Amino acid sequence: MCRFHRPLHGDLGVKIEPEVEKKGDEIDTTSLDRLKDILESEDKKDLEPRPPVVVVMGHVDHGKTRLLDAIRKTNVMGGEAGGITQHIGAYQVMVPFKNETHGKIENRSLTFIDTPGHEAFTVMRSRGAKVADIAILVVAADDGVQPQTKEAVKIIEAAKLPFLVALNKIDKPEADIDRVKAQLAEIGLQAEEWGGKTVIVPISAKAGMNIDKLLEMVLLLADIDKEKIVSNPNRRAVGTIVESHIDPQAGPVATLLVQSGTLRVGENLAINFALYGRVKALKNWKGEFAKFAPPSMPVQILGFKVAPAVGDILEVPESVKGLEKKLKPSYLVQEKSVITQPIQVAAGEEAVAKKKYSIIIRADVLGSLEAILGSLERMIHPEVGVEVVAKGLGSVTDAEILRAAATGAHILGFHVPIAPKAELLAKQKGVTIKHYKIIYDLLGGRVSDGRAENNVKARIMRNGEQVGSGEVVELQAGRQKVKDALAGQECGLKLQTKDAVEVGDKIELYHEEIKERKLGF
Repeated sequence: MCRFHRPLHGDLGVKIEPEVEKKGDEIDTTSLDRLKDILESEDKKDLEPRPPVVVVMGHVDHGKTRLLDAIRKTNVMGGEAGGITQHIGAYQVMVPFKNETHGKIENRSLTFIDTPGHEAFTVMRSRGAKVADIAILVVAADDGVQPQTKEAVKIIEAAKLPFLVALNKIDKPEADIDRVKAQLAEIGLQAEEWGGKTVIVPISAKAGMNIDKLLEMVLLLADIDKEKIVSNPNRRAVGTIVESHIDPQAGPVATLLVQSGTLRVGENLAINFALYGRVKALKNWKGEFAKFAPPSMPVQILGFKVAPAVGDILEVPESVKGLEKKLKPSYLVQEKSVITQPIQVAAGEEAVAKKKYSIIIRADVLGSLEAILGSLERMIHPEVGVEVVAKGLGSVTDAEILRAAATGAHILGFHVPIAPKAELLAKQKGVTIKHYKIIYDLLGGRVSDGRAENNVKARIMRNGEQVGSGEVVELQAGRQKVKDALAGQECGLKLQTKDAVEVGDKIELYHEEIKERKLGF
């Protein structure tokens, strides 16, 4: 029997292996250039210091969210499916710091951007790096450098961000700090104590070890670049949208990271010279109402006519005259965003069109919608292609049902409800609707003893008691399908079960054999 520990979640997501060609849904480089022009055109005499913006990156399950939780002294992880922070957020905290000039303790602000660690969120992590001043790369001392670790390093280096490594989980018995430092050195991150230039701070987010030292090092990095961490608080506000969604009561809501200027209640909102609405209310990351938001402050804005896209550059216009009125968000345009490519065949044969799997995607927030599309884009199959007939935010309505019926598409909903009338219409039209809480379909964990295998039975154990059962239908290691995984190895398994799996559950795998016994008379 094999015991499999540390699963993420058992709400299995969509498993299709398509080839997708994505069109649109990319950040407008014109708006990014405009932001760059605005920030670089400021008169130096108008610039004042602002709080540093820190982006936290790391491989899934390496403790990034727990680190942010330790910093904020509040628990935000419990309600997330799979223990993963699926909605990008931004938070601002006060950090005690000793001023070397006069020796007094001062409180300094730091803004943290939380980017999900799962590999499906590449787009969101890249976006986070574009608005940050400093990066923290979280690496688990018991797991070491992983594919997403390397990916995060590439993003950080491409953005030319100063960064440090938070070597997490040092309190675990299997932690091996020197081994992980050697792995980091192999990818070009040589520790300072080994003669390199990379700051590595050993921490335990769970136990709260060395969190103060980590923050101290972040502030020291900020002080080195203090001439760049400035802005003009007295100009019209400009910043980047870091989250966007449709609230059932409040309508379109978005989170803005103010990068220059000060945003105030009552001001107009423009994106790409189009009027998107007017600020009715502002809320800080604690959910408290605010009258204004200065540079580096993340703020939730109510008052949009339509929800902006994550990554949009928002600014307060000098005048609304000449601005186009935005009536329909670009990411909700009902056009086919994927086309099917012909299969390459041997010479002399005719190209055969791939089989299509048509889908309509509905998600609760734009970040998740883009992550789902990005995940589909990376899946390749020689015979099957996915056609995204429509995509958008909010609940599944009659419109999606009718479109699915007309195109033969399946509807995939992520964290969204279905309207009662739409559910009845779906039954009448024979439309398939699938609901998912998370956008990945593997449990992640470590084999504690024995050997994990494919096509075996499973018991779901919680606090020493069996709470469910199932069958392993797929096993992965390093993103590759494998036949087995040995004790001590990290792996992922796809579990076919009707029972919910929770963080901390143990999965016991076993073979079931039926032996016939003949009785002689």
